[in-house]
Amino acid sequence: MNNTTLDKLQLNDLKELVKIYCVSSLGKELIDNIKPKTSIYSVDTMLKENKEARNILENSNHIPLEGVFNLNNLIDKVKKGIILNPEELMKTEAFLRGCKKIKNFMENMKFYGETLSSYSLNITDLTSIEEEINFCIKANKIDTNASSELKKIRRKIENCESKIKDRLNKFLTSSSNKKYIQEFLISKRDDRYVIPIKASYKHEVNGVVLDTSSKGNTVFIEPDSVSKFSTELISLKAEESIEEYRILSYLTELIFDKIQEIRINTEVIANYDMIFAKAKYSLNHNCITPNINNHGYIKLVKAKHPLLKGNIVPLDFEIGDKYRSLIITGPNAGGKTVTLKTVGILTLMTQCGFDIPAEEGTSISIFENIFVDIGDNQSIENALSTFSSHIQNIASIINKSNKSTLVLLDEIGSGTEPNEGAALAIAILDELYQMGCITIASTHYGELKKFATMHPDFENAGMMFNKNTLEPLYKLTIGHSQNSNALFISKKMGIRDKVLKKANNYINNKDYEINLIDSRKIRNEEKIDNTIQTYDYEIGDKIRLLDKDDFGIVYTGIDKFNNLQVLYKDEFITVNVKRTKPYLKAKDLYPEGYDLNSLFVSFKDRKLEKDIARGSKNALKKIQKEIKNASH
Repeated sequence: MNNTTLDKLQLNDLKELVKIYCVSSLGKELIDNIKPKTSIYSVDTMLKENKEARNILENSNHIPLEGVFNLNNLIDKVKKGIILNPEELMKTEAFLRGCKKIKNFMENMKFYGETLSSYSLNITDLTSIEEEINFCIKANKIDTNASSELKKIRRKIENCESKIKDRLNKFLTSSSNKKYIQEFLISKRDDRYVIPIKASYKHEVNGVVLDTSSKGNTVFIEPDSVSKFSTELISLKAEESIEEYRILSYLTELIFDKIQEIRINTEVIANYDMIFAKAKYSLNHNCITPNINNHGYIKLVKAKHPLLKGNIVPLDFEIGDKYRSLIITGPNAGGKTVTLKTVGILTLMTQCGFDIPAEEGTSISIFENIFVDIGDNQSIENALSTFSSHIQNIASIINKSNKSTLVLLDEIGSGTEPNEGAALAIAILDELYQMGCITIASTHYGELKKFATMHPDFENAGMMFNKNTLEPLYKLTIGHSQNSNALFISKKMGIRDKVLKKANNYINNKDYEINLIDSRKIRNEEKIDNTIQTYDYEIGDKIRLLDKDDFGIVYTGIDKFNNLQVLYKDEFITVNVKRTKPYLKAKDLYPEGYDLNSLFVSFKDRKLEKDIARGSKNALKKIQKEIKNASH
């Protein structure tokens, strides 16, 4: 199977849905690596595993795969001679314990799945290693009882630390030391016990300064009274580390001695995780294990595309018995492409050992090759047209096909002149047929439907269409072709009857009416006026402001930059003359002798002038106040 087929039919997307049901990365990796099998015996084995796994799931509370880890990284470490730390050893112990659980569980499930149960015989019970790790490691740390030597060393460490703490407590409780101490507590620096001392007294306390606070106010001193014991403690800690390393080396060596058995255990557990994930997917999506054959026969009963959601119309489909090539016709968006993809991905799923969403009675053939030409594969880099890209792909398909090949072709021959496209499509389909391929093709070409009607090994099929609602029914009928319904839809959408009559005549009789248009319905050429527009604006002219789609009043004429001042909504704005259009001249707006300057004086200012003219005291006070404020 080529990658194009796997990508176009979205096999990897299907795998992601199955991986959800894995409990470890072990199973997920196996699912990622699944490739379609071409051997009917291999496929049969995988499908039998699915049946048994479903049976076990239906007759048990759960599969004890929890806590199973991917140990491959740890196995690689051990093989390289790297000593495992306590946490890694605990992880190994949990894995070995999980292996024992699944082994016992599967042995008890022999009645429900004999084949799957037999796989557990390959799991080695490594209880001895599991127990050793459990004895030596507790809570991800080496237990004191792991060895007598470690127990003795840690007892000495406890005694030594006790002596240090006793002397430090005496130091803290001594009244003579009270003034030196910053905090009355025992601290640790570099794994050595110290007392926080005020920095100003650091020379007053006999001992070693091991650290200083960030602000410098506190120094951490190890008093001379505990230095002897501190040295002893360092020596004991070194002895402890050596003994701990010896214990870890011992446990790692136990694992190394059984590394092959552990690797096999890992592979068996991974296989179980994958198989049960497939079974869980099957049960949760109402899948069945299809019948399989290797002679090209495909029968789908109420099948559904696994990646489609919602209320899906099930597909009934058959090919490979009474006919070997199927031509699917019907309107756009009617489900032709989905039909091709459904047949394709269900076949791939079967050959990968997955159950499929269909009903009993479904049969899938095992093919050596599955080729598809679906969608627009136009290559910009190679400057290929859509048609050229499709033909290039089909040429490759023909060269690689044989009698064990399923070919899915969407809109075959499209993208070029219809007569040539239809003729080429028929020739391609016939060539694939002569090579022994099982071929399913969708088309709009009526010539292909006629060819299928005439050929005894070809059959027509159509996607149904509701003529009342103009909606596709997504239902395939084999033995009956369907038109694209273009004329019917056009009529429903209001295209004139005379247009539809002409179209029907063109289809049936190839009789094309040639009538020239009435000259009165032809627009005459309009010459574009390229003369430069001139403006002669005066104060008070009403003009249109193009940017605002509104009007303003000219305040000042055009300056050297072709700008003018305009009063717009009680504000003066600067506008380029090219962004304006004349509307009414001032002489047409105002009576002769009208004081145009009054247009630009606000109502408040005009009222003030009138008040002053009639001798208003308030107006005079206001003026005096403004003069006074201005002087300050």
